[in-house]
Amino acid sequence: MPALSGTEARERFAASPIARLATVDAAGRPHLVPAVFAVAGDRLAMAVDHKPKRSPRLKRLANIRANAAVSLLVDGYHEDWNRLWWARADGRARVLPPAAQSAEAARLTALLVARYPRHYADRPPSGEVVEVVVTTWTGWRAT
Repeated sequence: MPALSGTEARERFAASPIARLATVDAAGRPHLVPAVFAVAGDRLAMAVDHKPKRSPRLKRLANIRANAAVSLLVDGYHEDWNRLWWARADGRARVLPPAAQSAEAARLTALLVARYPRHYADRPPSGEVVEVVVTTWTGWRAT
């Protein structure tokens, strides 16, 4: 059961269309949500977009403000378990203002638009932006 190299973990991660973002609140309670993302080297970008949300005050953003440590996980599941794999990005996150208020957030939002043109070309994310500086890329594959 070989571990993935950091490079292979990053490549598999970057090729995945969606990740699961894990955050922890100030009391240590975990929170997990699906997230679309863009990769630029050892940085990840995510943004609050137009999809309906349960609340305008997103738990993931509050958690990141309270505790910057995050993990994101992608995986490849197959009926043939010899083809299973997962890749994880661990890092430090920060919440930036919306792209309209920050050149840095605008740059990160542009990465998301380029990655998901079908969803964002006509309606780019207009909410707050999350940047993750990845400190560790890890992963595993069955064979």
